[in-house]
Amino acid sequence: MNHARKLLSVLLALVLAVSMLPAALAADGETHITILGTSDMHSDIWGFDYASVEETDNSGMARLYTYIQQVRQENPNTVLIDAGDDIQGTIMSDDIFNKAPDRAHPVIAAMNLMGYDAMTVGNHEFNWGIKSMQTILGQAEFPVLCANVTDKDGALVTGTGWTIVEAGGVKIAVIGVTSPSVPRWDGGKEGIDECTYEDASEAVKKAIAEIGAQADIILVSAHMGLEAEYYINEDDRRDSAAKILEVNPEVDVLQVAHTHTTVNETVGEVPVAGVRSTGVEIARFDLTLDKDKNITEAKVEIVPMEGVEPSAEIRELETVASAHTEAIKFINEDVLGSTTARFQPDNEIDGIAQGWIEDTAVMDLINQVQLEKSGADVSAAALFKYGSDLPEGDIKYNNIFDIYKYDNTLYRVKLTGAELKAYMEWSAGYYNTWKEGDINISFDPEFRDYKYDMFAGVNYEIDISQPVGSRIKNLTFKGEPLKDDQELTLAVNNYRFSSTVKGMLAAGDEAKEWESSESIRDMLKAHFEANSPVEPKVDNNWKIVGIDLQLENPERAEIIAKINAGEIESPKNKAYNLNGVQGNVVFDGEGADIATVAGADGVTYYRLREVAGLLAGTEASFDVTWSREDGVTIVKGTDYTAETPAAAEGEAVSGTLTVTVGEEAVEVAVMDVGSSNYVSAEGLAALLGLDAQEADGVLTLAVPVNTGIGG
Repeated sequence: MNHARKLLSVLLALVLAVSMLPAALAADGETHITILGTSDMHSDIWGFDYASVEETDNSGMARLYTYIQQVRQENPNTVLIDAGDDIQGTIMSDDIFNKAPDRAHPVIAAMNLMGYDAMTVGNHEFNWGIKSMQTILGQAEFPVLCANVTDKDGALVTGTGWTIVEAGGVKIAVIGVTSPSVPRWDGGKEGIDECTYEDASEAVKKAIAEIGAQADIILVSAHMGLEAEYYINEDDRRDSAAKILEVNPEVDVLQVAHTHTTVNETVGEVPVAGVRSTGVEIARFDLTLDKDKNITEAKVEIVPMEGVEPSAEIRELETVASAHTEAIKFINEDVLGSTTARFQPDNEIDGIAQGWIEDTAVMDLINQVQLEKSGADVSAAALFKYGSDLPEGDIKYNNIFDIYKYDNTLYRVKLTGAELKAYMEWSAGYYNTWKEGDINISFDPEFRDYKYDMFAGVNYEIDISQPVGSRIKNLTFKGEPLKDDQELTLAVNNYRFSSTVKGMLAAGDEAKEWESSESIRDMLKAHFEANSPVEPKVDNNWKIVGIDLQLENPERAEIIAKINAGEIESPKNKAYNLNGVQGNVVFDGEGADIATVAGADGVTYYRLREVAGLLAGTEASFDVTWSREDGVTIVKGTDYTAETPAAAEGEAVSGTLTVTVGEEAVEVAVMDVGSSNYVSAEGLAALLGLDAQEADGVLTLAVPVNTGIGG
């Protein structure tokens, strides 16, 4: 009996042990590897916004570490990789620690505690010059990678371009590359112009040759987006992660970064992932390998940090805790000055800043200071952040940071009237072309908000009913029409000059005739110290024309009320149009006449295949197929490309249908006519995860707010 009891105890212990084993151990010699990827953390360690002096509920390295520890418990075969832009981005980093690179840097201290296996440098690591970057990153207890940037002696700027990490007996080669556009943004800073910035795909190719047979898996951690940002010519694309895959079919896993967007897709057979900024997400790759160490399955998940408890271990780390305290003190120590009133107007439409569509006091203040400091004729500046504002009353350093988040310096450059207008036309490309019936101004999603510059020193109109390149109207300087050959000087920040304006000027680099020794942020600080109380002033030197937004139309007011209540998505990137869309089913401003049948209960049912055709090419696309073995299957995120036969005629038969959607079986009511399935609005919502609203004989489908559909 005792022997039996002992045997039972042993068996129970074995069962418990096996149940606790993670994905690391699998049958038939399989190995499960988890790779966690972070990037663009921008010095958010704590989960704290130093501009508003408030804790966040979804960001920060402390939250990431809580999740990382959970995954490591689940699977000891876990690798942690970062793709850069980590030591820049907050008052704590930019105004305290990055100006004293020999101090223990809180971001690197936190990353050391978190146990990173490797990090790729991002472009913002270069912001303070090569020597400062090397000093700060030299504190890392993990390899810092950059395979495509070499110094004047031909040595890799971080010392290494790749490393090999072992997990579960699997050797993973991690190759790091950064955007070769660094000198566009940071040219002129210490050591930047002495370096060589190679095509990322070619650097990866060289690294793979060096690695040879040493690794089982090739992972590329690229601080760039899939598509080229600046080098867009098809025969170049040196800053495109997609090109890395095209040139290097050996790559097994790709991590992208820099664009601050969620990426979760497969290119060929390669899983690709990227996350938004400040640690609000983490990418998780789960790989299954067979006994020969071939990848047999790869899954990608983007995990949001909302609701995750921040790690006390990170927050209590001495270097982090003292840095946080120092930053708060830095913000609160001095009142720089004051304002007489709030600077920005309320936004009419949620998601669309008034400062993007009309002249405001914040932008006039920045341009005024730039004109005064530079002595230039014209100034250009951008609203870097959607919520930027100056409150009424006391102004502290965090308020200055809120309206000017980058540590830019100021240039004065020479240019002609024609060159200035070309620059202004480029900037006006931010707006989508207005169409008759649009009730709001909208913006090109490929044109980043922080690149849209507004100008002072000239008067002008932007006619957004016209095509890009032909929008700047009635451009005057000192009350007179600006002549093409007129010689002017322009105040512009170092980033915009290097990345954009320089390429538009015949003189190129030689156009620069002066550079400030202080940052624009410090200029704004000094302005408040010398001129408070500062009154918000707007000179309305520019406006948008060529539009009729139907401001008095009550239907417009109803739509905007729903947007602001969060019931429907913000029309930031595509305007709502009241001219009407043809068709009985509408999605994202496009409509189609979809075949329908009426149920006995009066409910309208819509032909499923025709709905799939309407949504093809949109963020709500889905493919629908039928087979004898599997029945009806829906695959979201895949376009329906099959030819749709004309709707059959005949008796409509009611019933229920079980549809496989991903890995889930969903049962919906249907009406069948011949071989066609017709589904109600309620059924479409259940199958597709969309909002489905019927009114006046029209079904409107929409992606619900914050669902993440479409990434």
